[in-house]
Amino acid sequence: MEQTDIDTPPPPPLLKPGRGRRRAEDVRQAALAATSALLFEEGIRGVTFEKVAGRAGVSKMTLYKWWSTPGRLAFEAYFSALEETLAFPDTGDLRADLTTQLHALVGLFQRSGATIAQIVGAAQSEPELIEALSNQYVRRRRQLAVDRLTAAREAGQLRPGADLDAIVDQLWGACYHRLMLPALPEHPVDTAFADALIANLFGGIAA
Repeated sequence: MEQTDIDTPPPPPLLKPGRGRRRAEDVRQAALAATSALLFEEGIRGVTFEKVAGRAGVSKMTLYKWWSTPGRLAFEAYFSALEETLAFPDTGDLRADLTTQLHALVGLFQRSGATIAQIVGAAQSEPELIEALSNQYVRRRRQLAVDRLTAAREAGQLRPGADLDAIVDQLWGACYHRLMLPALPEHPVDTAFADALIANLFGGIAA
């Protein structure tokens, strides 16, 4: 059994069997909760429709109807829980907002970096999962950052010609790079690393 570095969540609610028609949203949430629990306990390889169905009290046919593969189910279960954690603040202070957001990201990496790496790794050989990862997570998260940087540029906090996409790559791309390719184990993805990235961005590196 592969153990991830995430704290074990409380047991997911099971749906009670019965003849009555259950609300689709209740069934969906039970499936997502069961999938999250399996991710915490066994990693992405432990997520199968059979295991999720048994734990959530739903049918495998229902899971096939909503998710084409276990990977897509695992993806939605994990990243749907990150919306609030990775919300992008806008206090009017760009440096403070970037610091807050990057600290939230590296904190997530410290708690559940193994699962994120597993999902990204699994996506490389599963076209449907890489499409979902790109469209439902990466592009959406990237757009939130670009929108915040655009507001800062319009407020005169960034120079007019600043390349906003390059800024996103410099900050968030560096965090994901160090997570996925840990060439420097003595320098983990932590708040100090996030602060160094932001300091380089605002202060520049030229002598």
